[in-house]
Amino acid sequence: MIRSPLPRIPLLLAVLLSACGSPPRTPAPASPQQPPAAPAPTAPLADKPANYPCTYVRAANGGFYKDDGPLDLPPWIDLVPEPTPRAEPLHRFANRPYTVLGQSFTPLAEVGQYKAQGVGSWYGRKFHGQKTSIGETYDMFAMTAASPVLPVPSYARVTNVKNGRSVIVRVNDRGPFHKGRVIDLSFVAACRLGYAMQGSSEVIVESLAADGRAPATPAVVEREPPTPAAPAPVAREGSQLYVQLGAFSSLSNAEAFRERLAGELQPGASLTIQSSGNLHRVRLGPYADRGSAEAAARQIERSHDLGAVIAH
Repeated sequence: MIRSPLPRIPLLLAVLLSACGSPPRTPAPASPQQPPAAPAPTAPLADKPANYPCTYVRAANGGFYKDDGPLDLPPWIDLVPEPTPRAEPLHRFANRPYTVLGQSFTPLAEVGQYKAQGVGSWYGRKFHGQKTSIGETYDMFAMTAASPVLPVPSYARVTNVKNGRSVIVRVNDRGPFHKGRVIDLSFVAACRLGYAMQGSSEVIVESLAADGRAPATPAVVEREPPTPAAPAPVAREGSQLYVQLGAFSSLSNAEAFRERLAGELQPGASLTIQSSGNLHRVRLGPYADRGSAEAAARQIERSHDLGAVIAH
């Protein structure tokens, strides 16, 4: 009798079978959730800290500015450099005359020809990452600013009247449009001037030439009020009315203004852009009657210290 050879179990199968009897592996403990990383700086950092450190604590009492400030200060915030003034070509569209919230502005055609004193404010997290009036990305941790009349882009020295602190910023946006305000600084610039926690302060703004010199004889005197805009015609009773907040020759500027203002108005406010040829109007509404439109205009003027006109 011929014996059949015994079947041989392949080595791999034997290993797998032996593994079936081994105890299961204990999963590695889950690592605790890490806090969000600080944002990376958008420009090379300076070799030494700034002259004025940024000190900011979020408001805990429901203050207005608690939602606009950063959640946490980046560890490199005091190393953000101030810009060095230099000659830059002015933006083609953002330096044209424009009308916003019942006020008309004519931007200056030359740098180094402006000195004014008034209220300085700041804008932060709500606008971080959005486009400025010249199409750049707003960075609340960069030394930039918005001005209603300074050429864009250009440079300015801003001094806090209360404590004498002074910083240089690059102006790359339009605003603020609140009456009596002369500049809107980035968060870090306002923080270095010492008024980020208060929201605003009395400041002096000086336009700087490419060589860094301030104006000897400024073209704009201290606290010069903006030229009031001509009232828009009001439609007959019973037709739909709008509260007009701005008129721009550039559609991109109108869209940027609408997005920025939408963050300040009450939720549900209907902001639209109505274009006619090369004129783009930012409007709130429509309202079914004149009384409703006038009430909305008064509310905006009270809550935002802004002018508004009624149009159809």
